[in-house]
Amino acid sequence: MAGTREFDIVVYGATGFTGRLVAEYLSKQYADGSVKWAMAGRSAEKLASVRDLIGAPADTPLIAADAADPAALKKMVESTKVVITTVGPYLLYGEPLVAACAAAGTDYVDLCGEVPFMRKMIDAHEDAAKKSGARIVFSCGFDSIPFDMGVYFLQDQAKAKFGKPAPRVKGRVRAMNGTLSGGTAASGRATFELAQKDPAMMAHLFNPYSLAPGYEGIEQPDGMKPYEDPAVGMWVAPFFMAVINTKNIHRSNFLMDNAYGTDFQYDEMMLAGPGETGKKTADAIAATDITGGDDAPKPGEGPSKEEREAGNYDVLFVGEMPDGASIKVGVTGDKDPGYGSTSKMISESAICLIQNVADLPGGIYTPAPAFGMEIIDRLRANAGLTFEVEA
Repeated sequence: MAGTREFDIVVYGATGFTGRLVAEYLSKQYADGSVKWAMAGRSAEKLASVRDLIGAPADTPLIAADAADPAALKKMVESTKVVITTVGPYLLYGEPLVAACAAAGTDYVDLCGEVPFMRKMIDAHEDAAKKSGARIVFSCGFDSIPFDMGVYFLQDQAKAKFGKPAPRVKGRVRAMNGTLSGGTAASGRATFELAQKDPAMMAHLFNPYSLAPGYEGIEQPDGMKPYEDPAVGMWVAPFFMAVINTKNIHRSNFLMDNAYGTDFQYDEMMLAGPGETGKKTADAIAATDITGGDDAPKPGEGPSKEEREAGNYDVLFVGEMPDGASIKVGVTGDKDPGYGSTSKMISESAICLIQNVADLPGGIYTPAPAFGMEIIDRLRANAGLTFEVEA
């Protein structure tokens, strides 16, 4: 990272629904001044309004910057050690900021769950990030930290217990209580609409190794059809975020030189329940339009504070060994996954980059190879997550 920077963190998109939650978390969790941060967005007037709304200090710095203004973006990224960006859909608005950070040696974390965007950025900007020292880390929210770090934690425990990683890991969502926001719905729609017009982009959505360029791994489980899973003793159904998380986890394995093995297989599904009722539930889940269709909220809308506080999630990971032995770990979060918990996870990811993994070389990363056990420790201490061995 070049030179001395004025800020530790700039929250870009601080007037949006999720950006506002990130700013609020930083203002409360780090009120002691240990993290110097600023709010950024298109309108200084709106930034001031949000600053007052969330109760941030009146002297919180505000930066007017827009993805359509390269000079303003350059000035912003050169003022900070790391940028937190919540401005999506990333396919539509994200590349100028990634390019600016990669050129300036500025660290970057986002909430991206758009596989084609991530692959495009890897191809276009990874060399620049390596050269400048910028650490670009995608998917630092509910997609994909609980899943990427859950697999990392399981494999760490498997190596301690069995002396080697588990070649087969199953991610099984036991509970997920929270609502979709307008921004998430918009990102999902934008990804699929653009992919339908671009065969190469569509191919990235279906290739499990699309975020590991040049890597050819073994065939992966389908994860798209309900079935009765003996590992959990009940029916499981497709999980809508698996299309993102599975690819990030395979990139993590790729970046860590096959730390999970060259024969590693992973899928991600939701628990639907036992017996005939479970089968019906699984079939219903498989038929659901997760983007909300015409009734989806608009960008900037999202769950109320009460809904966020009442939300939670619980994910089981099962590691299966060739001899029939297994290991199970659980990951839980204490707020709604997409917003209350995500705002804490991305904030802690940014701080982890500058306080805990300062020696990490420049490049484009997923959470596990970027942060390792350091982020698990931070999330346990500050963000209401648990990582526990269950069996």
